Amino acid sequence: MQMTLVRERSDGMTAENRVSQRLALGEYDRELEADVLVIGGSLAGTWAAIAAAREGATVVIADKGYVGASGPIAAGSVGAYFAKPDDDIQNDVMVNARMPLAFGLADSRWGKKILEQTYWALEWSAQWGFEWPKVKDGREYRGQITPNYLAFLREQVIKHGVTVLDNSPALELLKADEVVAGAAGVARRTGETWVVRAGAVVVATGGTGFLAGSSGAGTNTGDGYLLAAEAGAQFSGMEFSGQFHIKPHGSPSSKGAYRSAGVLTDNNGNVVNLGRQLAQAIVETGAAYDKWEDLPDEELKDLLIKTPYVCTQYFEDAGIDPFKEKYEVDWICEGTMRATGGIEVNDDLQTNVPGLFASGDVASREKVNGAGPPGGGPAAGWAIGAGFFSGQAAARFALVNGNAGKSGKAKPVGGAGLRPTDAAQAIDPKQVVGKVQEHMLAIDKNFWRDGASLSSSLAEYNSLWQQIRKSLAPSPAEDLRSAARATLRTREAASLLATARWINASALERKETRGLHRRIDYPNLDISQTHHLISGGVDEVWVKVKPVDPTAEFPDKEKFFPDSAVQHAPLEKIA
Repeated sequence: MQMTLVRERSDGMTAENRVSQRLALGEYDRELEADVLVIGGSLAGTWAAIAAAREGATVVIADKGYVGASGPIAAGSVGAYFAKPDDDIQNDVMVNARMPLAFGLADSRWGKKILEQTYWALEWSAQWGFEWPKVKDGREYRGQITPNYLAFLREQVIKHGVTVLDNSPALELLKADEVVAGAAGVARRTGETWVVRAGAVVVATGGTGFLAGSSGAGTNTGDGYLLAAEAGAQFSGMEFSGQFHIKPHGSPSSKGAYRSAGVLTDNNGNVVNLGRQLAQAIVETGAAYDKWEDLPDEELKDLLIKTPYVCTQYFEDAGIDPFKEKYEVDWICEGTMRATGGIEVNDDLQTNVPGLFASGDVASREKVNGAGPPGGGPAAGWAIGAGFFSGQAAARFALVNGNAGKSGKAKPVGGAGLRPTDAAQAIDPKQVVGKVQEHMLAIDKNFWRDGASLSSSLAEYNSLWQQIRKSLAPSPAEDLRSAARATLRTREAASLLATARWINASALERKETRGLHRRIDYPNLDISQTHHLISGGVDEVWVKVKPVDPTAEFPDKEKFFPDSAVQHAPLEKIA
C-alpha cells in the first residue's frame, strides 16, 4: 500500500508522514536527555525509576498508558510475597515451598534476595507515607498490592524528580555502536514524536496474554520483547509460557483467589480439578462450570465476595449468586504475564546488550520460578525487587559509562511496522493479531502442545513475519492522533507475532513436559533436559541450550543432576 496524502501541513508533510515517516527518518518533535530511561510505568517500572533516581541519576519514565495506572494490577489487585530479612524460617518456607514447581531451573538464593528487597520496598513505602490497610487487631497488612499503591508510586516517582511521559509508547530503541542509548516513540494523544537519549534503558513493559481479554491487559502486547530483540537481546525460558487460568465466562477477571473454595464440573456434571483436568474438560465436553461451596466460615465468604471487584461486579450484573448456582467458566491464556519466560538477564538485571536492562514480567523469571508459574504474590515480589535492582544497576552503568545517546552515533533500530524493506502493502494489523491468537489462545495448541502443531504454527508465523517485515506500515490517517495510533497498532501486531515465534520455536525444541510447558507427544519430564533454552533473532529465529548454573541452590538438586545427566546434557544445540 502506497502512502497517501491525507492532510497537508504547513511544513509540507501529511499527518501520516509526520508520525511514521519522521520516526522512520529519526526526526523528532520532542527531544530529551537522561542518564536512565525506564519504559513501562507499572510496578516494576516505577520501582526501577525510583531506584535509579536514588542513585543520583536523571531519569525519564515513559508508558503506553498512564504511569501508575498501567497494567493488570491497576485493574484490580494482587497478593504480595515478602519476608523479614532476619526470619530464616519464613524465608526458607516461602522460597522452598515453590521450588518443586521450578523443576530444577531456579535458584533459591534469588528467591530470598527478591523477598528481602520486597520487604524493604514495602517498609520504605510506609515510611514515605503510604497507609497500609489494617487487620482487626490493628496491625498493618502489607500482603496485597492495590491500584492505590500504584498511584502512590506515581507520586513517589514525581517526588524523586523523575520526568514522566504519559500516553507515550516507546516504539524502538536507539543504539550507539553496540550500546543501547535511548528510545523513540510517539505521544498517542498529540501525535508528536519523541526521543530520549540515555546512558541506559530499563525495559519494564510487562508480558503478554495475546489480548485474550484479561482485565488490565489491553496494553500488554509484548512490545518490550521486540524492542529488546531488535537491539540484539535474547530470551530465556520462552517455552514456559503456557499459563492459562480460570475466569467467569463473560468476565475479564482471571484472578483466582475468589474461587479458592469452588467446585468445578465439566459439561456432563462430573467434578474436575483446576488445571489440566479443567482444560481437558472444556476441550472434550465443550464447557465447564464453577460453584462456590464448602466455605469454612462466614468471614471467608465475605472476603471472597468482595475481591476482586471486577469479578464481583460481573456476578451482580449477571444476576448470579455463585454460592447457590453454578456459572460457566473459561480457561484463558495469560501467556507471559503470569508465566516465566522473558528477556534473559544477568544478576544485575542487564541483558546481553550493554546498556539494556529488563525487569518485571518482560524479564525471564527463571531465577525465581524456574519452569513453573510464579503466582500473583511471587510475581508482584519479582516486579518490586527486580524493578529496584534493575533501576539501581542501570543508574550505576550510566553514571560510570556516560550517556551514549549524546555521542552523535545513536541510531534507531526498529524494523517491522516502522521501516518496511519493500513497498508498503495493505496488511491489516488486526488480521495479524487474529492469526496469532488462533494458535496462542487455543487450549489444544498452546496449553496442550505437540510437535506437529508447533511446527505448523511456527511455519505459518515465519511466513507471515516475512510479509509484515517487508510490507507492514501504518495505514493513512485523518489527523495526527489517529496517525499515532495507527503506527502503534502496527508495532503491537509485529510484537505479538514476534513473541509467538520465540515461544513456538522454544516449545518445539524442548521435547519433554516440564512446568508450564506440556507436550502431549513427550508427556514425561526428562532430567537430561534440565537446562535453559535461550532464543533470539528477529528475521531468523534461533534456539540454543544453556546449562544450568552449577552453583544454583535448590532442594532435591541431586534429583535433576545425577552424574549421568550432567555428562550427557548437550552444551549447545541450534534449532
